[in-house]
Formats: sequence, structure tokens, C-alpha cells
Amino acid sequence: MHQYPSDVAFTPAVKAVQVEKGSRSSYARMERGGGWETTVTPELKAFLTDCDMFYLGTATAGGQPYIQYRGGPEGFLQVVDEKTLAFADFGGNRQYITVGNLSENPAAFVFLMDYARSRRIKLWGTARVVEDDAALLERLSDPSYSGKVERAILFEITAWDLNCPQHIHRRFTRKQVAPVIEQLQERIAELETRLQRFESQAATE
Repeated sequence: MHQYPSDVAFTPAVKAVQVEKGSRSSYARMERGGGWETTVTPELKAFLTDCDMFYLGTATAGGQPYIQYRGGPEGFLQVVDEKTLAFADFGGNRQYITVGNLSENPAAFVFLMDYARSRRIKLWGTARVVEDDAALLERLSDPSYSGKVERAILFEITAWDLNCPQHIHRRFTRKQVAPVIEQLQERIAELETRLQRFESQAATE
């Protein structure tokens, strides 16, 4: 049993390094002040609403880690209750590494990125595969998305932390960039039309 939620990440070995490097006292104050969240807050729920991708970490029984990119329609990582998230597992390359890992080791990690706003959220927890819950699979499906839902994965939150924005390079999705490009194209078309009129007038003078 952890004394603090952050103990899921701040193991004795990690705390020893924090002591050595001089950061333990600030993290100890954070822990005593309430520390990391352990349930879904309005802030986390709002973050998930716009999320169309995340990174999922699992490991073998022997501890070999595996990171997988997960993409889908906006909001496909859904809130089930205050402790649980769920998402549709779409058909892919049929390696089933994540599914296999979770069959022997439920420990999992979700890494949420908002590149445009330089924000990231890290979630520690456990996960399990669900293949026989028709209602859940229907809930997680999105008719507008082309991916075929093969199963659901439920993620139970142990703790999560909104991490600092340092060194996050800003990147933008096609959806975010499209309105800007459209405005530029409209402005270019307007200027080209004005130029053509100017050239026509100059030719008749």
C-alpha cells in the first residue's frame, strides 16, 4: 500500500536519487500537500474530450516494457467512472503485444500529449482487456470512424500528474491547421484577383 499516490512512480530507488540530486525536499512538500490526483477531475475530463491520440505502456511478466501509439476519433479515450477510463481497441497489425502483456501483467501507463498547448498528463494504473461486453463496445464505437472495434481496454487509475511543459515542441493537427490554411488561401485568391485587375487596367492605359 502506498503512503502517497506518487509512490507508484517515486519508488525508494527514485527517492534515493532525488535525495542525491537535491529535489527530494520539494517533492516531499508536494506529497504532504495532497500530491497527485487519483480520480478523474473536471480538468482531466476536459483534456480527454479533445484527445485523439495517446501512448499506452505495458510490460511483460518479466518487466520488458512496450509503448504503443493509440489513435482514434476525438474523445475516444472515455471516462467510465471516477477511477476508470476505457477505449476501443481497433484492428491493426495483429501482433497483439499489448493484449498479450496485459494477460500476464496488468500494470499499465497512459501518456497524454497536447502538442499544440505544450501540455502532458501521465497516468499510472492497471488495465484489462474486455471482449464480451456488447454494451461497452457499442458505447466506445464511433460510426464516423473507419476503425473496426475488436475489443475494449479498461484502464483503472492509480495516480496521475499534469507534468511541466518544458521542452515540449509545439505541433498541430490537420484539424487545427486547416482553418489557418483556408484563411491564407482565401487571402491569396483575393490578392491574385486584385493583381489581375491592376494588370488589366495598366494594359489599357
